[in-house]
Amino acid sequence: MKKKLTLVFFGIACACLGQAKDKPTNFVVFLTDDLGWGDLACYGHPVIKSPNLDKFAKQGMRFTQSYSACGVCSPSRSSILTGRTPYRNGVWRWIPGGHQVHLRTSETTSAELLQEKGYETCHVGKWHLNGKFNNKAQPQPDAHGFEHWMATQNNAAPNHRNPRNFVRNGKEVGELEGYSAPLVVEEAIRWLKKKRDPKKPFFLNVWTHEPHLPIESDPKFMELYKEFDDDGIRQHHGNVTQIDHAFGDLMKALNELGETENTFVIFTSDNGPEGNGRNGRTRGSTGGLRERKRSSHEGGIRVPGIIRWPGQVPAGTTNRTPIIGSDVFSTMLAIAGIPLPDDRTIDGVDIQPVFAEKPIKRPVPLYWRNHLARDNIHIALRDGEWKILGSKYLDHFQLYHIEKDWQEKNDLASSNPKKLAELKEKLLAVHAQVEKEGPSEWWTNEAPRGKPRKPKKSGLLPEGKDETGGAYALVKGGTATKRKDLSLSHALTSSGEAIALRELPEPATRKLVLKTSYKSLVSGNTKNAAIAFGDIPKNDALLKVGTAIGMNAHVLFPGSWENVSGGAKSSMLAKKDSSFDLTLTVDLAKRSVSATINDRTLTFPLPEDIKQIRYFGPYVKGTSSAFAPIEVVEAK
Repeated sequence: MKKKLTLVFFGIACACLGQAKDKPTNFVVFLTDDLGWGDLACYGHPVIKSPNLDKFAKQGMRFTQSYSACGVCSPSRSSILTGRTPYRNGVWRWIPGGHQVHLRTSETTSAELLQEKGYETCHVGKWHLNGKFNNKAQPQPDAHGFEHWMATQNNAAPNHRNPRNFVRNGKEVGELEGYSAPLVVEEAIRWLKKKRDPKKPFFLNVWTHEPHLPIESDPKFMELYKEFDDDGIRQHHGNVTQIDHAFGDLMKALNELGETENTFVIFTSDNGPEGNGRNGRTRGSTGGLRERKRSSHEGGIRVPGIIRWPGQVPAGTTNRTPIIGSDVFSTMLAIAGIPLPDDRTIDGVDIQPVFAEKPIKRPVPLYWRNHLARDNIHIALRDGEWKILGSKYLDHFQLYHIEKDWQEKNDLASSNPKKLAELKEKLLAVHAQVEKEGPSEWWTNEAPRGKPRKPKKSGLLPEGKDETGGAYALVKGGTATKRKDLSLSHALTSSGEAIALRELPEPATRKLVLKTSYKSLVSGNTKNAAIAFGDIPKNDALLKVGTAIGMNAHVLFPGSWENVSGGAKSSMLAKKDSSFDLTLTVDLAKRSVSATINDRTLTFPLPEDIKQIRYFGPYVKGTSSAFAPIEVVEAK
């Protein structure tokens, strides 16, 4: 960057805090959904037309290492508003409708603090920070500082065309005519021109649905890509241009109101592109980065980031400094002259020094955690030019010199053990702090949602064989055998489902505690081992708890294997020949079942039809697994 920055630096150094003019700075946060790092012409896309954003980039600073705070939607949004990494603020996952997770009122948002400072505040577009949208059971946008809001819980429905699921200030709007991003911007412009107090500064949050599925684009934008025979390409590319058009309308409105020179505007995305980029309407580009949405590799978290702030941000510049969504919070508050909250960890930093080519200092390194990871990598940390990625249980790591290897092609974990150890120590320290500070009960054992499913029936199992010498009262569906390994002395093998049951001397009517160990005896994907228990010795009547090793999950479910997705589930990573220790507790008085498998705990409501426990024993489905004799610790 060769432009002289004396005036810029002076404006920052004299602590004008954004008030280079007579009135406070306004703020606009324009957030897109699933827009890839390579999806705009100004970021190198060879086909997509984004003239308004290209012009905007020439008016401000384009960041080549801008990051979202997570590889999925809701968490990255929560970080923009709170300045805190998602697991710290509690929004640890994307939020399905009806889910318990929400942005808690104990979190402090930029909208709340700016409102206290005298700002008018408005949110338009996607919200996705609660499961119970427009419901008093959870806080809505107004509870987080937005005086005016028009939003949806998640996606525009039925799609971007003529959506009918918007709510304005608690009242359903009904069907709107048009396309989502332009409609959202129209509401923002109405608020700017007719609703807000023009004597006050403003904070405007514009969060589009585009280009998230279900994509539907205005034909006039699809027409720009008529050379493609593939409708999916025309739809996706037209969708990005639809965003660009809406963004241009908003910038035009700011100019008409005379607010351009006094408004800080940031344009960015919540995560990388959906899908594989090769079919359907998910044709987003990572610009050559590794992986996509749901990943903590660069393609899932590196996103467009452009800032315009006339007189403060040098126009037409490009910057390589890594920034992240949580920085939006800290930077806006610094510009407005509002101190950061001192009663909690704030991960984001004020990035204003970057505008004057000065370094920024981060007390907390850039950190990502993603429960919906596309592969075994769930956790990542970037410190300076380096990035470390770790598996969910932090037993496997990758290391990249990300400044040189931006495509993450060369894992240096083995060849640079010193740097690996250094970054691993930092990662574990941040991870432990986040785990301790956030509401871990929300993610340690996620409860099943909605009404309990009625278990599917599989019918009676065929007679099995007991070759153990009488260890079991009955065997169905497979063969039980003895093994030479004294610690795991029995095996159960079946091409389908199989149970091998013992009977308690007296049924447990108040409490039952069992212990055992198990492991898979086969290679390949079909590997599982569990214990079955209940009152009636039929597969459909028994509960199962154990490990779906091929699925990398511990499971607790009722009846046959067909019901595995309707029970409790906890992800894990199984190495080759992994063995598992299980402790099962059935509390019939409290009507609950809990099981601890190694370091993971599952809970499940005891079905109403189970009044006592009489039978228990090994269970497998389409595999062979070894079990230790099940110890009855307590039965009463």
